[in-house]
Amino acid sequence: MASFERASPALKEILLRIYRNHSHNQCCSCHYSAEKPIEVDHHLYEFGSVEYHIKSSASAPQLTYLSISTPLLTQGVLLSYGLSPYTTQMVREISTDVLEIVEPATEGYQLTLRLDFSKIPRGKDSLKVITEVSSVQSIILSSQLKEMLQSVNSWDASQGMYKPIKLVYHPREPFYVIRQPHKIVAVFPMRFKDYSDVIIATSFFQELMDVGSSEKWAKAPPCNWSPIPPAELRGEPLEDLSTNGGFVSFDISSRHVEGKRLDKTVWSLLNFYAYVKHHVKCTRGFIQRRMRRRLESLVEVLQNSSLEDDRHIRKFQENAGWQYMKKLVKLSSKSKILKRSCRDFTRKIMRIRFRIKIHGFGRFRRRWLTMLKFSSSKGYTKLE
Repeated sequence: MASFERASPALKEILLRIYRNHSHNQCCSCHYSAEKPIEVDHHLYEFGSVEYHIKSSASAPQLTYLSISTPLLTQGVLLSYGLSPYTTQMVREISTDVLEIVEPATEGYQLTLRLDFSKIPRGKDSLKVITEVSSVQSIILSSQLKEMLQSVNSWDASQGMYKPIKLVYHPREPFYVIRQPHKIVAVFPMRFKDYSDVIIATSFFQELMDVGSSEKWAKAPPCNWSPIPPAELRGEPLEDLSTNGGFVSFDISSRHVEGKRLDKTVWSLLNFYAYVKHHVKCTRGFIQRRMRRRLESLVEVLQNSSLEDDRHIRKFQENAGWQYMKKLVKLSSKSKILKRSCRDFTRKIMRIRFRIKIHGFGRFRRRWLTMLKFSSSKGYTKLE
């Protein structure tokens, strides 16, 4: 279960509404005509196969009947006949004035309580009393486990080893209590749906063993974890021993159940499954947040690098274009210069050629400097 609270939130809300309605009618009856009382017949179902039946009649609005159906914590020899006298006494001590056990209980329920709202004190004390009444189911569970733990020193060596007692407050989350000489061993088979949860939980169990073996936590119940079932569970059904998270066990001695420590020990054992699941959920969320932040940082680095590359490419292209233009300008200027020099050279030659005129030189050139003419062996006849 996600969390295990002493008081049922839904039951507490319903009882508070009934009490406020009853108090409002009482105040209105002093000055005005009171409203008609409301009849209540409500069934409430909660985690762990728990059922509440709340019933209140208009003829007696100050009385409310609360019936409870809850799986007994043990399916073994103990408490096979119903609630033990110790559990019944613990329920009576919730509020002797307001609460009264009805015998026999309503058919289909283990316990029926009659609540007298007219005897509930007003003010902040009313909320406290209703909260204690709403925690009756947790009182039943804890009182049963208390009764077992209080007998830790009553072990008789002549009786031999006791058989493991299977305790169930949810079908998928049973645990075992094993009586041994001068101690009681609580064994928790651990099951998880996801393989990642198995890895996180296994690491947590190993760390719990290391911390529990230190001097700082020497007074705490020793913790052990094993991937295989302990020898004390030999002979139990195979479906109860088939796990993927191993087995966690705690050794409860007499010093852990003395005085106020008994309530803390019982509550820690009943909430161990909830605590492990809460730790696994928080660890998985922490890992996912770290991975998300790491991914975001990597994406940012890649984006910055791509922007830097684009800036370099753009700069290179601009520089390359400028260099190319400079080359074109240089080539064009060189070509112009070459043309200009050739033109000047030609003009100079022309000046040199035609600057001096010698009389008779033309006749000399035509006679001695003309190309020779060769006659062809073939003759051609001009056609008229």
